Amino acid sequence: MTLRAELTEASAERHLGAICFKIGPPALVGVEAEWFVHDVRCPGAPVDPGRVAAALAVLPDSADGPVLPAGSRLTYEPGGQVELSSPPAADPADCAAGLSSDQAVLRAALAAGGLRLTGSGTDPMDRERRMQATHPRYRAMQRYFDRGGPWGRIMMTGTASVQVCVDAGTEADHAERWRLAHELGPVLVGAFANSPLLEGRPTGWKSTRQLVWSRMDPSRTLAPPPTADPRTAWTHYVLDAALLCLRRPDGLPWDAPAGLTFRGWLRDGGERPAALADLDYHRTTLFPPVRPRGHLELRMMDAQPGEGWRVPLALVSALMDDPVAADEARAALERLGHAGSRAPRSGLWRRAAALGMADPDLRRAALLCFAAAERSLARRGSELRTGLVEFAERYPARGRCPADDQLAALRTGAAPALQEDAPC
Repeated sequence: MTLRAELTEASAERHLGAICFKIGPPALVGVEAEWFVHDVRCPGAPVDPGRVAAALAVLPDSADGPVLPAGSRLTYEPGGQVELSSPPAADPADCAAGLSSDQAVLRAALAAGGLRLTGSGTDPMDRERRMQATHPRYRAMQRYFDRGGPWGRIMMTGTASVQVCVDAGTEADHAERWRLAHELGPVLVGAFANSPLLEGRPTGWKSTRQLVWSRMDPSRTLAPPPTADPRTAWTHYVLDAALLCLRRPDGLPWDAPAGLTFRGWLRDGGERPAALADLDYHRTTLFPPVRPRGHLELRMMDAQPGEGWRVPLALVSALMDDPVAADEARAALERLGHAGSRAPRSGLWRRAAALGMADPDLRRAALLCFAAAERSLARRGSELRTGLVEFAERYPARGRCPADDQLAALRTGAAPALQEDAPC
């Protein structure tokens, strides 16, 4: 393993300040969508990773993994979830078209192997959850989270999300964009809540996935404290977060000393001096609701059924990148009074996760945000407008969210994703 030059606290702070918010006019958008993989005939059975690999072996391969027509990157989560990450695009509709075509290819390959994609924030089936990943990162991650209870293991093996990525913005407006991304959080959690089940049973929460995140290590899952300078807040957040793993040569475990933060490592030297490569790797082990990676990655939305990820993509990109829609969203969110809250543990975020769009204040704010986004998409003549309007009418306008469909299906036994189609 090759590691670069030794770090100091000062050089680490300079590096983080320079790379985490890449400044420039908003121009690109991207989306990442995750799904669970279920057996078509017996969705309650675990799916062997070899079976998924065999089904996807029909796809062209490269050193970076399977090649999909529109260039989306296919990756696997520790519990066997699959994720498609779109290339960045200048137009959200182009981004959506590309990911839709790649999702169709992925779906067809899995279907030929008797498998299907299930879009849900938590695995709705009562089935054994297995850690399929064997990389030392994930082994260390599992042991780290196990110290704090079952939540980390549930997150790794039993949750899935939609993440929308937008540019950080200019020097003049990046702090406002950072603030808006966090203020939108409760509305996005509630509108797209889609994880009411865990181990096949209702939890009493519309977004159990958010509940899981709220109970995990706060040094890497809470939002940074609100500040006028996001760079400073994020720099302190990264350096003061506990080390989840410490990379070592092949064959050695990656477990980090308990309680050691990256700043502590820089100060005491540890078993070896920290290097820039270690700092960059450490950043990938932090999971706040909004993560700056040069661009802003909004991570708070549950995975959606089918191509339901298109609606979060349309909503977030419109509200973040259209100045008129952004101002309308800020006005709608102002009355919620959640400025300064530390997601995902604050009361408003927990209300969104527990109640979804049944919360009247969140519902009102969501409808105003959807209306602002709809007007923005209409001004641009975007084909994403139709899906956004249909979603708003089906869910927020009726005080519902996708989780309510799962609960209704569970009551009636009508949804194949929530029941066994045949004896196993």
